[in-house]
Amino acid sequence: MPVPTTSPAQAPVNSRSRVLIASLIGTTIEFYDFYIYATAAVLVFPALFFPSSDPTTALLSSFAVFGAAMVARPIGAVVFGHLGDRIGRKGTLVASLLTMGIATFLIGVLPTYAQAGWIATTLLVLMRLAQGFALGGEWSGAALVATENAPSDKRALYGTFPQLGAPLGFIIGNGLFLIIGALLPSTAGADPSQPSEAFLSWGWRVPFLFSAVMVAIGLWVRMRLVESTVFARTREAGLVRKLPLATVFRNHWKQLVLGTFFMLATYVLFYLMTTFSLSYGRAPKDAAVPGLGYGYTTFVVMMIFGVLFFAAFTLISGPLADKYGRRATLIWVTAAILVFGLVWVPLIGTGTLGVVLWLVLGFTLMGMTFGPMGALLPELFPTSVRYTGSGISYNVSSILGAAVAPFIAVALWEAGDGSPRLVGVYLSVMALLTLVSLLIGKETKDVALDEGEAPTRRDHDRDPAATAAP
Repeated sequence: MPVPTTSPAQAPVNSRSRVLIASLIGTTIEFYDFYIYATAAVLVFPALFFPSSDPTTALLSSFAVFGAAMVARPIGAVVFGHLGDRIGRKGTLVASLLTMGIATFLIGVLPTYAQAGWIATTLLVLMRLAQGFALGGEWSGAALVATENAPSDKRALYGTFPQLGAPLGFIIGNGLFLIIGALLPSTAGADPSQPSEAFLSWGWRVPFLFSAVMVAIGLWVRMRLVESTVFARTREAGLVRKLPLATVFRNHWKQLVLGTFFMLATYVLFYLMTTFSLSYGRAPKDAAVPGLGYGYTTFVVMMIFGVLFFAAFTLISGPLADKYGRRATLIWVTAAILVFGLVWVPLIGTGTLGVVLWLVLGFTLMGMTFGPMGALLPELFPTSVRYTGSGISYNVSSILGAAVAPFIAVALWEAGDGSPRLVGVYLSVMALLTLVSLLIGKETKDVALDEGEAPTRRDHDRDPAATAAP
């Protein structure tokens, strides 16, 4: 008597709450880890790991290491994408979270340059590369967990939950830095924009060490996931690819290019509003390269207020993209980003109210452009190469946008003698490139996630890159 088999349709499925929590908590932790490094890169790392008589040189060196992680992200996208498309999403997501957590924890116990010289700086670079490598595999996996388990008419809404991890990670990470800064305030007469000796000595380490607790929670949630039905059908049909990377470059290179430019304005805006703005907001008005002159605590509170709009409009963007389409929504938002870059100076020049409005508008646009990406990039690729394809597009864009954005922004800030006008123009130019790519691209709202896997069995059999799953 034949043994009954369980089809993917009969296999256990993830509940809606499990999908949303698993996609949200992992990216929250990953972005928390990334943000605390970004904050430390501005606040303490120039002094602790990149000593220099010129503060701008030290800051640029710190930003260069910050950007180095973006270079590692496409490598992580290829490695984790290969594993995610070959063996499944669940195990790959667990591995990426562990990698990020270990690297972040180790940063918290590193010696400083004063204690170990260039060895300390080298170890920081290595840990930063490990963070970038891990995040290269995290985002696409979390987006796939959300979208592959979503109803077809709510994919953009589900796709906003991994995106929501970015503002939540920012709030948790910077909120923790604020609490520590309040407990370890600068001594009387010291520059309030600079951290205290206790903060420089050990306080900055606490957020990095605390990540271990968050990673443990994230692992517990993700270990309870089961593979999506979409991927299970692909594996049962024998459509798993031996070399997903080769397949995606051979058959889907146009989607790779378009996906990369879809994300460009998002990345540039993202890191200008988080990393550059923190440097610009804290720089004294009478410095060689003047800034806004706010104290650290004051400006970070203003940023967190803006990030609340980031979170809210990330969620709002999902239903809009489900109703009107990803492309149509993003075309209007990207056009607004282009205009936003041109009005930086008039906004900031009106005083504190203008600075708050600048932050609110920037983070609102960030939510509106970032939210739909959780559905759009995965929808560009078939299931057998979706992890690899969406991950490469997302992370190659990090090199073109995020890796160089803080560095270019500081250089343009210097060139403008303290005015951010050229930085805003830079954002507008990047938005124009994204706008052109969106006009060239096609709508993906009604694309079935398992569509186009293999038109005929004969076509599949001729493809040497395809193999039955082990």
